[in-house]
Amino acid sequence: MTRVYDFEAQTIQGKTVSLKEFEGKTMLIVNTASACGFTPQFAGLEELHKAYGDRGLVVLGFPCNQFGAQDSGSNDEISSFCQLNYGVSFPLMAKIEVNGSGAHPLYQWLVKEAPGLLGTKAIKWNFTKFLIGKDGQVLKRYAPTDTPASLAKDIEATLAG
Repeated sequence: MTRVYDFEAQTIQGKTVSLKEFEGKTMLIVNTASACGFTPQFAGLEELHKAYGDRGLVVLGFPCNQFGAQDSGSNDEISSFCQLNYGVSFPLMAKIEVNGSGAHPLYQWLVKEAPGLLGTKAIKWNFTKFLIGKDGQVLKRYAPTDTPASLAKDIEATLAG
């Protein structure tokens, strides 16, 4: 059985990291963008990171430029933007594709495990969120319109379990 820990990704600084490093933790994986109407959700994601990080939540942001070219900057530019404008201290990964033939293997797995409405396996827009349990399995998929604060109850339940 495939788990999130079976994947690797590159940090925004270019270091390859195994998601196995987060084994036993609750994870929130989000495809992000710096110039999107949902970009202010960075503040809410940072609040979740600060509120629950010491209890075992890991927020991982995956910048993506596939939706309206809303994250066209370099990895360094994206990192600077997120830190300066939203104080982001949770891990940001290198920019990836989440749909199509070039989709990162992690996202190919995420959409298979938690299809969207009507069973679609595509990511519809920036700030689609996936909650991963301590066992490395996808628990729930959230729409871009679901605010980070609205996930707190589910995160708390997962951390307590």
